[in-house]
Amino acid sequence: MDGALTMDDTSQKRKREAVKPDCRYFLGDRPCRLHKEEGIQCRDCARYSPATKRVLVIKLGAMGDVLRTTSILPALHKQHKEPHITWITEEDSVDFLVNNPLVDSLMGCVSGSLARLQVETFDLVINPESTRESAALASISRSKDKKGFGLSPNGFVFPFNRGAEEIFYMGLFDDVKKQNQKTYEELICQVSDLLYERVPPTLRLTEGELRVAEEFVRSRGIVRGRPVVGINTGGGVRWPLKRWTLEGFVSLAREISSGANGQVLLLGGPTEEEINRVIVSELGGTIIDTGCFNSPRGFSALINLCDVVVTGDSLALHIGLALNKRMVVLFGPTSATEIDLYGLGEKVTSEMDCLCCYRQTCDQSPNCMENISVERVYQAVERQIDFSQDEPK
Repeated sequence: MDGALTMDDTSQKRKREAVKPDCRYFLGDRPCRLHKEEGIQCRDCARYSPATKRVLVIKLGAMGDVLRTTSILPALHKQHKEPHITWITEEDSVDFLVNNPLVDSLMGCVSGSLARLQVETFDLVINPESTRESAALASISRSKDKKGFGLSPNGFVFPFNRGAEEIFYMGLFDDVKKQNQKTYEELICQVSDLLYERVPPTLRLTEGELRVAEEFVRSRGIVRGRPVVGINTGGGVRWPLKRWTLEGFVSLAREISSGANGQVLLLGGPTEEEINRVIVSELGGTIIDTGCFNSPRGFSALINLCDVVVTGDSLALHIGLALNKRMVVLFGPTSATEIDLYGLGEKVTSEMDCLCCYRQTCDQSPNCMENISVERVYQAVERQIDFSQDEPK
């Protein structure tokens, strides 16, 4: 009959009426996770969670900085009563936010995301980064409440709120930066007007990633029950002086492989290909080379195999903390004060007045990293191995 609804029309009408686009799980262009995994329909979903407050977090920068900024998420959820959180970051950092239960929507910093920022509205925007790029994103975002940094029409970065002023001046003056006694997490909570709760960053590996790592264990003959120490040679591109010496890495790996009955996993990224090649040629089969071209999450899964991780102030440091690993961290030109190890390890620094200089080159000989002895690092590793063996698995 004309105008009558068929069975299919009625079914479609019921589905339209049942859809809840304000739910935090709603995607719009594809089935939500609950429907995909369990076949749940909107009409019958007991986990419907309306997004009553929408928050945008903007954090571009280095991957390690993006990961450690996840430490604010529990405080954000607590203080703003389970908000819907959208996070925008650089494409290469998106992997570190995947599978994070406290992030509802991810945006890579691409043209499509910029278009979304022109349309979507938020109750709160948080941008703790004072680069022009991130500040510009905060300024064009549609919200009446903004924390952190924005960009003026004249191209100058400025703090939105009083809580952002301290970190603003730390970025401008080296002496202010050096005098700082707050951790990065404290400062980011201050910028965001959040109560600081000292929560480590979050990184959740998938079952598939854990299985691939276990296959690596079997294929490389790693013995369960013997300590596994990861030595990360990475120091980043921006601050090359953060990297320890080649001689230090070689001697430390040799000591661990013999004296501590340990197994050494050599870690690094693409920029460490040459130094890691030399280390492998020096030590041969006494260490296990994990390669320098792993994906960010593959690299994280390898770190997860370790009982202790030795690293400078680098991405591996933040991954290790997020995975609850025992850490030995070497500091020189960057701030040891700003790093919270959450009781998971110890910091090793040299006794020099010029530490935390944030210089990319140095005319001191030996410099701060060259002054860190193998003996001190090895003793710290032994202590952390002992702690790791006392902890429940």
